[in-house]
Amino acid sequence: MSAPSVVVLDYGFGNVRSAVRALERVGAQVALTADRAAAQEADGLVVPGVGAFAAVMAGLRAVGGDQIVDRRLAGGRPVLGICVGMQVMFSRGVEHDLATDGLGEWPGVVDRLEAEVVPHMGWSTVEAPEGSVLFDGIGDERFYFVHSYAARSFPLGTRSGPFAAPTVTWSDHGGRFVAAVENGPLSATQFHPEKSGDAGARLLESWVATLS
Repeated sequence: MSAPSVVVLDYGFGNVRSAVRALERVGAQVALTADRAAAQEADGLVVPGVGAFAAVMAGLRAVGGDQIVDRRLAGGRPVLGICVGMQVMFSRGVEHDLATDGLGEWPGVVDRLEAEVVPHMGWSTVEAPEGSVLFDGIGDERFYFVHSYAARSFPLGTRSGPFAAPTVTWSDHGGRFVAAVENGPLSATQFHPEKSGDAGARLLESWVATLS
């Protein structure tokens, strides 16, 4: 059986090379591209992201990433967002009093962490609920975070369609924030699995396994 195909969306933002290498190590056949046809046809799509919410959204829209994500999810095709690639899945991001519309796949606002030390940089534990596919067997591990903003709540009510209720994983830095979400074909992590050692590799392996 051939390896699952994964496109890491190349739109100018994100730790793309390390994400490609991490996915290849867990058995995926990976392409780094902004080609719309390739992104639509791949078994899985990864949306990375670093930097400012508004800049990431502008980069995504410039390559049609907003349409790619929406069409994939409408067809039940898997998407994984990482770091700001997770944040833009929410309705809105607020940075320095500037509000920017996100992709709107989930309701909610991404804003600045309320902590004595920001950014939140380093290894932290997460609170994964029972039934999580991504965190199966690794819920007690630590993962690597680098961020100043996060979704600090996850309102009830998510994407319409025949998807299971979202599974939300939490972490804490000056208060609880959303560390990961699994919602039908859409999954995302606030931390960087590609920088999270063996635990991150196992999480990516679990996601890739859902593509076959």
